[in-house]
Amino acid sequence: MDTDYSDLRAMFINCTLKRSPETSNTQGLMDRSIAVMEDAGIAVECIRAIDHDIATGVYPDMTEQGWDSDEWPAIFERVMAADILVLGTAIWLGEKTSVCTRVIERLYGNSHLLNDDGQYAYYGRVGGCLVTGNEDGVKHCAMNVLYSLQHLGYTIPPQADAGWIGEAGPGPSYLDEGSGGPENDFTNRNTHFMTWNLIHIARMLKDAGGIPAHGNRRDEWDAGCRPDFSNPEYR
Repeated sequence: MDTDYSDLRAMFINCTLKRSPETSNTQGLMDRSIAVMEDAGIAVECIRAIDHDIATGVYPDMTEQGWDSDEWPAIFERVMAADILVLGTAIWLGEKTSVCTRVIERLYGNSHLLNDDGQYAYYGRVGGCLVTGNEDGVKHCAMNVLYSLQHLGYTIPPQADAGWIGEAGPGPSYLDEGSGGPENDFTNRNTHFMTWNLIHIARMLKDAGGIPAHGNRRDEWDAGCRPDFSNPEYR
């Protein structure tokens, strides 16, 4: 492997409902992806969102909205330091966890910020997701998470999700003995492909200096500078 990835950083946010040190099956799958990135020389940080006091809301700092405490502003700084963001979630009632929803809502609360080129702040970063559970919903959860990330400005590579589900209904979870989860070739393949697609696109964006800042600058649009915008009303 000739390409150098050592200047890239990745942030994994595990949105399990289980506090540390309880075993998280979602973490078990995320660890597979983390290992690939670390082997490529990428600096990886991983947190469990539920271990932190993240207030509910869609403002950058919820203490300004009456909450007593909010760790999100500090977490957000770490998110912005990363070229790659991966959200991991379990499935409950066919949906991503409430913790994952809260994280996405807080990401949304910062989405009005602009970068130095006048684009939305998340431009030039790459997003993906990993999903585990004992019920149907991997693709549904991934669809929701990946749509949310791209809407905020993240670039979504091809095959930017992977997941594992056991037999429908009560049964072994991903890390349980005999579950077959860690040995599942389909899941391992998709996780491997997802991870490298995230890495490749992050490398491409970093080398290109991000997304080109033509036709997508919020500051110019707000200032009335729209030379390439054709208004059908005046044709």
